[in-house]
Amino acid sequence: MLGKFVVRLIFGALGLWIASKLVTGIYVHDTTALILAALLLGVVNAFVRPIIFILTLPLTIVTLGLFLLIVNAAMIGLVSMVVPGFEVHGLIAGICAAVITGVSSWIGGMILRDDRREYQR
Repeated sequence: MLGKFVVRLIFGALGLWIASKLVTGIYVHDTTALILAALLLGVVNAFVRPIIFILTLPLTIVTLGLFLLIVNAAMIGLVSMVVPGFEVHGLIAGICAAVITGVSSWIGGMILRDDRREYQR
């Protein structure tokens, strides 16, 4: 279980690092800030994001799910307010970071996929 957590943390940090290299407006000053931001982003996504998701569900339904990009960008923005050395400047930069981090986490989830859930007849 701890191994899966570490791998998810690495993929989250990798996504944030790639976002900082590709997107103007996202700055990571050092590796410590990157690891701390990835760790805190995991905590925020586990505890704060579900509450925000429930509160914004009507808007998410009206926009056919596109508002979730704003919610994810807000979670990254929240992390940038708390972690010194990790900065996100602007909504577009946050949305791009959310997409890149989401793709990175998705790839990490595919690697960690539990193969015990095979199709049973």
